[in-house]
Amino acid sequence: MSGGDVIARAQFVAGKTFMFALAVCHMVEIGTRHYESRISPVTTSCNRCNLLFHQREEGRTGEGNYESKMSSMDEAAIQQIMEKQILTVAKAVEDKLDDEITALDRLDLDDLEALRERRLLQLKKMAEKRSRWLSLGHGEYQELQSEKDFFPAVKASDRVVCHFYRENWPCKVVDKHLSILAKQHIETRFLKIHAEKSPFLAERLKIVVLPTLALIKNAKVEDYVVGFDELGGTDDFSTEELEERLAKSQVISFEGESSASRSTAKAANKRSVRQADKQGSSDSE
Repeated sequence: MSGGDVIARAQFVAGKTFMFALAVCHMVEIGTRHYESRISPVTTSCNRCNLLFHQREEGRTGEGNYESKMSSMDEAAIQQIMEKQILTVAKAVEDKLDDEITALDRLDLDDLEALRERRLLQLKKMAEKRSRWLSLGHGEYQELQSEKDFFPAVKASDRVVCHFYRENWPCKVVDKHLSILAKQHIETRFLKIHAEKSPFLAERLKIVVLPTLALIKNAKVEDYVVGFDELGGTDDFSTEELEERLAKSQVISFEGESSASRSTAKAANKRSVRQADKQGSSDSE
């Protein structure tokens, strides 16, 4: 049995043991509530006996002692029943755990080989998909030279982010962020096209404000990111903020944690592109 199989089996057993502990705790809670509900009327009965004792002091002492003994016997019986119920449930859960562990132990080499083959097939499909993406230009931030190149590009890839730009500072800020995201999300193709040199396309897609990102899925424009309004209203936004906005439209794969923040602290990642450019220019001087 390989190391991965042993780890998987250990995780399974740990999970089942945890469920077993929860079941026992649950039964203890139920038993306690049952016990308290049974004790309450017994206590009431004792109070009545005490009242009866004070009212009938003469000749009634034996009856009060009898009621007290009965109360103690009831408490002991309830406790015993509760313990038996807990043990019964615990035994049932333990037996089920043992059966499942035994089933795992009985996995023969053929079963394990089938699991490995299934995993290898998944890896092979992913490798083929990755290779196809790279052949289409995924992984790089590329510029389309003409409007005619737009339609073949969006038809070839399932997900495309296209930046309609012109030569100004806000568009350069977007370029910086998309260059980073293109390398991190090869499942999506990242493109740019000069809006003023593509009047037909800009009119057809109703591109008015620059920069505008057209978010395309299955050759259809599903959403737009227009200017910086959705990114804080300023050019001082992080790559992670743009990444989360693209993920909101499901044009990139995103699992709740931005790519760059997996390796660095969030505060360090908040440095803007403008600050990075200033630092670079001062270094070159």
